[in-house]
Amino acid sequence: MQRVREAEREIVFNEYSKYEDELVTGTIERQDTRFVYVSLDKVEAVMGVRDQMPNEVYRPQSRIKVYVSKVENATKGPQVFVSRTEPGMLKRLFEQEVPEIYDGTVEIVSIAREAGDRAKVSVRTNNADIDPVGTAVGPKGQRVQTIVNELNGENMDIVEWDDDDARYIANALNPAEVVDVIFDPDNERACTVIVPDYQLSLAIGKRGQNARLAAKLTGFKIDIKSESEAAAEMNSATEEFNDNGADVDSDNETLNETDTDSTNEE
Repeated sequence: MQRVREAEREIVFNEYSKYEDELVTGTIERQDTRFVYVSLDKVEAVMGVRDQMPNEVYRPQSRIKVYVSKVENATKGPQVFVSRTEPGMLKRLFEQEVPEIYDGTVEIVSIAREAGDRAKVSVRTNNADIDPVGTAVGPKGQRVQTIVNELNGENMDIVEWDDDDARYIANALNPAEVVDVIFDPDNERACTVIVPDYQLSLAIGKRGQNARLAAKLTGFKIDIKSESEAAAEMNSATEEFNDNGADVDSDNETLNETDTDSTNEE
């Protein structure tokens, strides 16, 4: 009997392990302080607190779309972990809504997400006749709006990936306008981004969110400065350099006078 139960558990595990990294639809059973329990036919999946959207209410017996993040073969049977906050869920939703993403014509390169609030998605294509951003957004924004609705109003920024890091970083900071991107010579994954003074707040975003998501999307540490701030720092550096240069000249003059006096004494 024990072997029969083990064989049954193995069959169920093999069946549900195929759904790992995929979207499935289940029925909410109940919720406690740790998990939301979702029925997926033969198994009961669990959704931890970090995998729950902060602006969602989970009502028993309601249907819900979830992302299968992990399947474990536990002693008491398969344990399925699901999520609504994983970047993988957003990728699968785009594959469902955008045929060109599903078939690989348009590729999702990176996703940065603060679930329930805002996400940035970078896309690219090798087809010169296709606008990857417009394709993902859809006519009149219909495709991306369907995804926004599924995620209860999570805002989406779709930006074009670029193999030029400066252009990619500028795209990632959309909707802000970028004047210049200056890379740190001591850290190849860090940069300073210069924006117009009136765009500084927009570039940084509410509670720093726009800059934070752009950094996560591109993999760069991003320091944002206004044009006036950058100009002031440049002027200060120039003055300091000139002052140091004057000090060196004074030292040289003193040294020359000393040498001359020594020569005269001889």
